[in-house]
Amino acid sequence: MSTTTIARILDQSGPLAFPGVYDALSARIAERAGFPLGFVSGYCVAATMLGEPDVGLLTQTEMIHRARHVCRSVKIPILVDADTGYGSPLNVHRTVSELIAAGAAGCFLEDQVWPKRCGHMRGKRIVDRDEYLNKMRAAVDARAGRDFFIVARTDALAIEGMDEAVTRVEAARALGADAGFVEAPQSVEQLAEIGRRLRGPAVANMIGGGRTPVLPLEELGRLGFHLILYPLAGIFSAASALEATCRQLRETGTTPDDAASPMTFDRFNELVGLDEKLALDERFSG
Repeated sequence: MSTTTIARILDQSGPLAFPGVYDALSARIAERAGFPLGFVSGYCVAATMLGEPDVGLLTQTEMIHRARHVCRSVKIPILVDADTGYGSPLNVHRTVSELIAAGAAGCFLEDQVWPKRCGHMRGKRIVDRDEYLNKMRAAVDARAGRDFFIVARTDALAIEGMDEAVTRVEAARALGADAGFVEAPQSVEQLAEIGRRLRGPAVANMIGGGRTPVLPLEELGRLGFHLILYPLAGIFSAASALEATCRQLRETGTTPDDAASPMTFDRFNELVGLDEKLALDERFSG
């Protein structure tokens, strides 16, 4: 059994729902809400950094840069979407090393052909099994026994079927990956089969409007899942609220006053720690 921080959290909590984050602010909000871990979503970073879809446009450097800011902003452990590792096993080795240096507690590593795309989009392609497992060997080697939780993700279900997807994940687990993730099952029956066939911990990916049925935490736990990820719930909520505010401002020429606002000036300053920074400034200003 893995002795990583995230494995210990799972041992203490049982099945765990946790959110995707995309910058320091969203990570801080997740931490304040009481989540014991978060996930830096490549889909969300592509949208917020580039204003582009998750179709392999982000670079390794951009993702690690964002991960560094997120990890430094909170005390909870952060998993990071490492996509395909951004190249060969040698690139994977560097990606894992850089993520550890950035403060990440783990990563997801997948088997798509680069440039990849969101697992719930059409047109995915996967590399040969041996190529993926060589990348996993590189990831485990780069970890070098450090506190870093590796999730083996496969998109093979949509392309080569359930048996190949399970085979890939289990082979990656045998090489040292800490958890398994079969992306985009399309029915409760497929979820149940994945939960039954994977060695735990197993990941379920819940995306509203995606290919996979969104089920309650308790039901997913009964099906055999342990890490229940909601990677896009936060960014969808933020985008919806921002869109509504912009529309109101454009149509009416104003926004609600502070008293009616969902997030007031004072509350936001408290969220980002203004009082602590002012107190620190006063210590050194005489």
